[in-house]
Amino acid sequence: MIYRTMSATFSTPAAQYLRMSTEDQQYSIANQRARIQEYAQSQGFDIVKTYEDPGKSGVIIKHRKGLSALLKDVVSGEANFKAILVYDVSRWGRFQNPDEAAHYEFLCANLGIPLHYCAEQFSNDGTASSSIVKALKRSMAAEFSRELGEKVVRGKQRLAQMGFWMGGPPGYGYRRRMVSANGKLKQVMKTGQQKSLKTDRITLVLGPRKEVEGVQMIFSMAAKGTNCTDIVRALDCKGLLINGKRWNDVTVLQILNNPKYMGSNVWNRYTQRLHTPRRLVEPELWIGKPLAFPPIVDQQTFDRAQATLQRMRDSRWSAEQI
Repeated sequence: MIYRTMSATFSTPAAQYLRMSTEDQQYSIANQRARIQEYAQSQGFDIVKTYEDPGKSGVIIKHRKGLSALLKDVVSGEANFKAILVYDVSRWGRFQNPDEAAHYEFLCANLGIPLHYCAEQFSNDGTASSSIVKALKRSMAAEFSRELGEKVVRGKQRLAQMGFWMGGPPGYGYRRRMVSANGKLKQVMKTGQQKSLKTDRITLVLGPRKEVEGVQMIFSMAAKGTNCTDIVRALDCKGLLINGKRWNDVTVLQILNNPKYMGSNVWNRYTQRLHTPRRLVEPELWIGKPLAFPPIVDQQTFDRAQATLQRMRDSRWSAEQI
C-alpha cells in the first residue's frame, strides 16, 4: 500500500540588489533582474523587496542609496527577508579595499541574512574553496576599476592635448560647442545639455559680449594692481552678475587664476581619481595646449594679473604675525 502525504512548500523571502554604473548590456538592470529571478525560482526564494542603484559607481558606498538602505534595514532588524540575491561579486561593489566588500557582506551574514551571487560559478557557502574564489573575484573587481580609470585618464590626456574641452561648465565668458569626428563645427550647447554622439568632441567659443567684456574688465583692473575687493565693487557698479548672483572675491579669483581666458586648454589641475578627495596637482603634471580656444585676454595682461595676485599673497599676514 502506498501512502501519500500532503506537505506545503514554503519559499524563503529574499531581497534582490541591483546596480549598474553604465548602460552596459551585460550588467543592465533588466538582465540582472532576469538572472536573479531564474536563480530564485530554482533555489526556492521568493523576492519580496528590491534595492537598486542605477547609474552608480561601485567604488564607494557614499552615493549608493540602494545599498545603504539595504544595510540599514538589515542592521536595524527591520528586514522582512532572509537572504540577499546579487547578480555577481562586482555588482555588490568594486571597492578598492576588498575588505570593505567583505565587511558589508559579514554584517548581513552575521545577522542571519546571507548573500547569494546568482551568476557566479561558485556557491557562497563559506567553504575554503568558495572563500578563496570570492576573495579573488573581489580583487579582480577592484583592479578592473583601477585599469578602467587609467584608460579613461590616458584618453582624456590625449584629447586635452588636442585642445578639446574635457567636461564641466565652460565658465563665465565662454560657451561649449560640439565638434564632429571630422572636425565640423556643430551647435552651441545650452547649460546642462550633453552631446548625443560619443565621437563628438567639445570646444569653447566666446559667450555673450557682455560677459566677454566683464572678463576683460577683471583682468585689466588686476593687471593695474587692483585688488579683488575693489574689482567686485566695480562689477557691482556695472550691474554685472555671474550665474544670476553678485560677484565676490572667490568668483573673481576663479576667473583670474584660469589660463583658459588666454586661450589655453589646461586639464588635470585637480584630481579625484577613484572618488578620492579632490586635491591639487603639481603644475608640471598639468596637460594643456596653448590657444586651443579664442582668447579673451592676451598673454601679457594675464601675466600682469598673476603678478598682482602674487603680491597680494605675499602681503598677507602669517599666522605668527597675526
